[in-house]
Amino acid sequence: MTQETTNSNRDTKDFMELSIQVSLDGLSFCVLDTTKNRVVAFREYTFEKVKNPFQLMSKIEETFAEESWLQNEYKKVHVVHQNYLSTFVPKPLFSDKNLSDYLKFNHKILENDYVTFDVVRNSDMVNVYVPYVNVNNFLIDRFGAFDYHHFSTILIEKLQLEGVGTQNPTMYVNMRSASFEIVVLKQRRLEFYNSFVYETKEDFIYYLLFTAEQLGLNPEEFNLIFLGRIKEEDECFQIAYNYVRNVSILDKKHPYVFEEGLDLINNEHFTLLHSF
Repeated sequence: MTQETTNSNRDTKDFMELSIQVSLDGLSFCVLDTTKNRVVAFREYTFEKVKNPFQLMSKIEETFAEESWLQNEYKKVHVVHQNYLSTFVPKPLFSDKNLSDYLKFNHKILENDYVTFDVVRNSDMVNVYVPYVNVNNFLIDRFGAFDYHHFSTILIEKLQLEGVGTQNPTMYVNMRSASFEIVVLKQRRLEFYNSFVYETKEDFIYYLLFTAEQLGLNPEEFNLIFLGRIKEEDECFQIAYNYVRNVSILDKKHPYVFEEGLDLINNEHFTLLHSF
């Protein structure tokens, strides 16, 4: 499946920036005209039956070959890696000599996996993760230098800005088609982050309420805010509404102007738009 909006102006080198988000499930990207602060293009490609980075690379090469926006030159390129191979480490306990050791506590990683980290802004945490190295190498050959971060780094940094002035704990749930992330912030401080795979609404509410119980959050008091692939009529929203008093969908106003047809991606593609 491909969603798209196009613009006839392809002279991009001096003033256009490109943001790409990549996962085993697919690739999405958008293009920002920095002279007008306008998002002028968006595409989303869904990859089926991709199980590893080697299969992913094949899909990305096909996408770049057919997608004209990805054949342009850009003023700056931003890349977001979305996978489960990440963990947060408090700065006082962090050493860049022990990156693999941090991940081994929660994830199975290979001996030759490349491990890197993001320093989370406005926080005392470091995000240690495994990027898609073959994708990075491909993009270096294509664009030259670019910056890249883990999906969860951008998610948490931007959600911390949302919680200014909020005294009660806030649970943010980023919904995807078969998984979701939970971020819990208390007065902008990260209390919890994890990803969950689910099949039914019962799976979903179990993980949500179990997380709340483990953190001592009262369903009558904490704020539950959804973002990502979610609408109020969706069954996961409805079942959450039955158990938690304060439930809403993030109402984020981006600082960009959008080409016609792009306003629907604001909430669903939160990290992609915030990677600029």
